[in-house]
Amino acid sequence: MALITCHFYSEALGLSTSMTVILPQQTTSQIGLNNRSGKKLHKTLYLLHGFSDDDTIWARRTSVERYVAELGLAVVMPNVHQSFYTDMEYGNKYWTFLTEELPQVARSFFPLSDAREDNYVAGLSMGGYGAFKWALSYPDRFAAAGSLSGALDMANHVKDPAMPHMKPYFNLIYGEKEILGTDNDLLHLLSTKSKSMVKKPALYQCCGTEDFLYNDNIAFRDACTQEDYPLTYVEGPGSHEWGYWDTHIQHFLAWLPLSDQ
Repeated sequence: MALITCHFYSEALGLSTSMTVILPQQTTSQIGLNNRSGKKLHKTLYLLHGFSDDDTIWARRTSVERYVAELGLAVVMPNVHQSFYTDMEYGNKYWTFLTEELPQVARSFFPLSDAREDNYVAGLSMGGYGAFKWALSYPDRFAAAGSLSGALDMANHVKDPAMPHMKPYFNLIYGEKEILGTDNDLLHLLSTKSKSMVKKPALYQCCGTEDFLYNDNIAFRDACTQEDYPLTYVEGPGSHEWGYWDTHIQHFLAWLPLSDQ
């Protein structure tokens, strides 16, 4: 595998930003790895970081590079800082960057497939929210999406009295606007988009029962049941930490609908 961090200028953000990319590499003599690279244009997983992290975190805190080696899967990890994958009220247009600019830039740099069946998105915590928001907003772009311990009920989460330290961040991101009933509200997005989807991205959701976002995950799970949206839901012991995510990114990768290349 090749692990590359790219610094580039973003037109959407009006500044330089970065992404870390894992690329398949066909090798037979790399110790401990069975690398695979079959197609000229690689299947791609967009892997999103959490609130306190950046584009390098998945490669530093998990063994995702090793896990995707046998899959022939490219992984694109963008940096969106603490934006909640949103065009911020007082800040930069990270949603525009993510959904309109990033795929084009990544595909201009690397041989990545633009076919729906070859593209997937996943993330943890804030990134789980971003992954489901992206897949539900643009179901024609992704075959599957995954959330690991995602902040999936933001309409209630921003009002959580147990997290007063987050209020300044939420004000920068959303301003004083109500999230409920907008496309920043995943439960609303699920309700309004799912009925019109010609093809629904497969969804994978997991969360530890000791995680502070467990109630967010129950709310999203129940909304999928109400909307009759197919969902693979996994829960069990676990909290908001990297040991859990290192384990469950493996489960997500095994679940992905990857066909032979």
